[in-house]
Amino acid sequence: MHNIKTNFDKIIEVIKEIIGDEINVNGNYVRRGTVPKFSDIEVIALSLTAECLSIDSENYLFSKLETEYQNEFENLISRRQYNDRRKLLFEKTERVRKLMAEGLNKQSDVFAIDSMPLEICKISREQRNKMGKESMDHSPDKGYCASQKKYFYGYKLHSVCSAAGVIQSLDLTKASVHDVQYLKDIKELFNNCMIIGDKGYIGRQHQINLFETAGIELEVPLRSNQKEQKPTMWILKKVRKRIETVYSQLCDQFMMQRNYAKSFAGFKSRILAKITGLTVLQFLNKFIYNKPVGKVKHALAN
Repeated sequence: MHNIKTNFDKIIEVIKEIIGDEINVNGNYVRRGTVPKFSDIEVIALSLTAECLSIDSENYLFSKLETEYQNEFENLISRRQYNDRRKLLFEKTERVRKLMAEGLNKQSDVFAIDSMPLEICKISREQRNKMGKESMDHSPDKGYCASQKKYFYGYKLHSVCSAAGVIQSLDLTKASVHDVQYLKDIKELFNNCMIIGDKGYIGRQHQINLFETAGIELEVPLRSNQKEQKPTMWILKKVRKRIETVYSQLCDQFMMQRNYAKSFAGFKSRILAKITGLTVLQFLNKFIYNKPVGKVKHALAN
């Protein structure tokens, strides 16, 4: 279960099945320059394998590879090269995730939307933080999390997942960006479906706009002081609970709230690798092991 090479082989086979027609025989995307011996698909697979095994420290990962697996990864690149290439392959990794999610969410028409705070450091240390400040457009800032009733410093993850618990769409914004701002992207990505949100997405105008432009029915619970109160159907509550379960899995097994990045590019690459790793385990459960999609804790134990 914890053997890096064994799980690496499982995951790289899944990636080949997903994007096999987009890479050459050596596992690389066609481009100019020197052809790397440690292929692009191997870089992506190693990144996802480490996240699936809850190894989020590159220092620890490469110390194990160079001591315990030195004969099994013949063309292994340096830690610096691995880090640089993982950032360059961000868009390719996102494509792998999207293709898997589309296969898992095929024919789904009910989704849940929510956001999660990603804290970079404590607010008391925000002046000393340097991560992400290389660009004002990508720099972290202070926001408020209503569910945890606290302020935090960092970013916010917005996502939409299906009733099965597979993340279909995601975005990363500054912490101060309100949840409803993500609805502008939703109407470009979804159509003719139902999306269930919490009270952070309340707004009659937003609901009307989504329905008229994309046929999206946005269901949100009303506040206690609003008129036209009606009980929420239990099935909608169950779908709404699913995205909270997904966030719990990301924080537990994939340690989403831990940050070792030195730049925004590195941070977003790590976040995407964790979410893609979760999607890989869900893909293995559904199409390889014929198990429930959500049971990802022991998906690599087969």
